Amino acid sequence: MNKNLILPVKGTRDFYPEDWAFETWLYEKVKEVSELFGFQEYEGPTLESLELYVAKSGEELVKKQSFTLTDQAGNILALRPEMTPTLARMIAQKSPELTFPVKWFCFGRRFRYEQPQKGRAREFFQWDADILGSENPQSDAEIISLASTFCQKVGLTPEEIKIKINDRQLLEKKFLSLGIDQNDIVKAFRLADKKGKMEAKEFSQTAKESGFSEDQAKAILQILEEKNSFLDSPSLLEVFELLKRYGVAEYVEFDPGVVRGLEYYTGIVSEGWDTKGEFRAIFGGGRYDNLTVAVGGKQKIPGVGFALGDMVIAEVLKANNKYPILPFNKTKVLVTVFSPKFVKESIQLAATLRNNRINTELYFDSNAKLDKQIKYADRKKIPYVAIIGPDEVKRSSVTLKDLNTQSQKTLSLSELIKEL
Repeated sequence: MNKNLILPVKGTRDFYPEDWAFETWLYEKVKEVSELFGFQEYEGPTLESLELYVAKSGEELVKKQSFTLTDQAGNILALRPEMTPTLARMIAQKSPELTFPVKWFCFGRRFRYEQPQKGRAREFFQWDADILGSENPQSDAEIISLASTFCQKVGLTPEEIKIKINDRQLLEKKFLSLGIDQNDIVKAFRLADKKGKMEAKEFSQTAKESGFSEDQAKAILQILEEKNSFLDSPSLLEVFELLKRYGVAEYVEFDPGVVRGLEYYTGIVSEGWDTKGEFRAIFGGGRYDNLTVAVGGKQKIPGVGFALGDMVIAEVLKANNKYPILPFNKTKVLVTVFSPKFVKESIQLAATLRNNRINTELYFDSNAKLDKQIKYADRKKIPYVAIIGPDEVKRSSVTLKDLNTQSQKTLSLSELIKEL
């Protein structure tokens, strides 16, 4: 590699056509499933005031994972690490004009300053889907069903993917019963969220550093392993029953250890995991009923949503042999240039084909031999080559060569358009 070549920023990605084909395919699946459930597409700014994320997304996300910059007016801005605060701000701004419940989705770039690794980068694409304006557990079930249906659409089965759900209100009650102060509940949630990332001894030490006693740390661990505690949550019981009616219950299971690290979650939370346990959470979400007020809105608007990143789902699809084989050149035909004398005819043919909505590339070098032009089309996986030389001009025809079968035929312009 050229030592003087300027490399991409660490944690960002170059999308060559074959790579971008997957992003396009993923977006089309996201859009298809979202619209199937009645969601509308929206978008927000890539840059936001850092203030939007302070105390809404959690200390770790703001202080350790945000890309920040200061503009010429001295304002501290952040490249959006997640979409939910932006959504809450947008909803709060126009709430009197909106028809609730709002069901919105988006697919775009996010930025987090974390250690790049398999399935994780500092710049990534993410699908967000949210319902705002409904406290009904059916909206929680709808979001989980949306995620399950997406898994079905991309070929991932319940044997390969499980959506684990829990109730933070249930956890809060159990933590308070341990004598943990209400002001320390957020710290308890942060600690609980780290359970799967450390051994029991390290967990105990972290709990001690967070101000919890050894007995409280042991009790928290015990709570996070109670497999039947969902029986104490009316919300979870109702959601499980609804998911049976949605026909996706086989994708879902209760997991007392699912907490979600972001501080704005207030109720049922969910995470998608591969059953082999090879990857960190594939997607996650939950209920957030106070966020519109937290971002400065006057009206409390309950919400529930989830998000899925492009890189992890790509790795999961590869691991399960479900990664799609995609054509990354949509060109149908290459119009060759027989010689400099026939440039005008070739340009006119290409224009006519394009006017008839046929994806067409025109070869630029009129001095190149026909064999070289055909080899060019073959390398680019263009299935057809159109040739217009002296014989074709005399007969007002075009020779069409099929590179897959190596057969060719001479056609009139109307026949050519019909053939392609």
